[in-house]
Amino acid sequence: RNKYGLDIKLGAKIGVGLSISHYVGIVVADCCVIGDNFYIKQNVTIGVRKNDQEGKIYIGDNVEVGANSCIIGENLRIGSNVIIGAMTFVNKDIADNSVVYNKKEMSYI
Repeated sequence: RNKYGLDIKLGAKIGVGLSISHYVGIVVADCCVIGDNFYIKQNVTIGVRKNDQEGKIYIGDNVEVGANSCIIGENLRIGSNVIIGAMTFVNKDIADNSVVYNKKEMSYI
């Protein structure tokens, strides 16, 4: 945590093939069960709704999480082969083979 600026709790279970683009600002809670070939970018939080939470966050194989995204929940399931776009907030289950992103409206001055 001190050297790279990321915090992956000891209780988190992560499969083989973890890939991190930029270490800064990454937080992975100890309630996470993450599959193989997980690709995560900077400033991503995967965490709990409340401190005494018993449910887990399940993430399948071959999942990519874009920069500045937040995954928060209890008994949350993200399927395999999922892409989560940058700046996306996830608090509901995501099916296998999905692409998820928050639609943003552009505003010009």
